[in-house]
Amino acid sequence: MRKLVSTGSPFERQAGYSRAVVDGDWCFVSGTTGYDYATMEMPQGAQAQARNVFATIGSVLAEAGFALQDIVRVSYIVADIADRDAVLDVAGEVLGDIRPAATMIVAGLIRPEMKVEIEVTALRRKG
Repeated sequence: MRKLVSTGSPFERQAGYSRAVVDGDWCFVSGTTGYDYATMEMPQGAQAQARNVFATIGSVLAEAGFALQDIVRVSYIVADIADRDAVLDVAGEVLGDIRPAATMIVAGLIRPEMKVEIEVTALRRKG
């Protein structure tokens, strides 16, 4: 059964995507940036943005019937390598015991205020 999950971000409608897609026991969460989607405000620092990203991902997973512990893969994109440790410190706090497979890429993001974008894949645990 396929289910689409939205945060209500205007980017989702503009670009024609869902924040997450659930297909059976899998949940694919789109690249998520540090916006607070309730206010559409972006904090300045990479660490604060990463915290917002994981809060959004956690909420989306919960809405989809998953938990952070179900994450099996995570991809990080940082706009500036200097922000790597700030992002990884937050990732370690959130995912340290979960230890999913991971990739980090340094690349430009679509808006200059964006310092990090994170996407995850989750697999619902049986039993």
